[in-house]
Amino acid sequence: MNKEQVTGRIKEAAGEVQEHVGRAIGSKEQELKGHIREQEGKAEKNVGDAVAKVDDLIDDAADKLKNR
Repeated sequence: MNKEQVTGRIKEAAGEVQEHVGRAIGSKEQELKGHIREQEGKAEKNVGDAVAKVDDLIDDAADKLKNR
């Protein structure tokens, strides 16, 4: 797991909590801020997932070249 995946998941979870708390206390502002934070986290996690996938593809290609 890389840094982007970890921080993205943390932001996503924190944003979801903030969104639910905002909804529970009737604060549309906090609800919206939480939703935005959650979406930022999802995006960051997706970037991390893409980086991890590219790293895996590079490793696989390097292994194939070594075995030639």
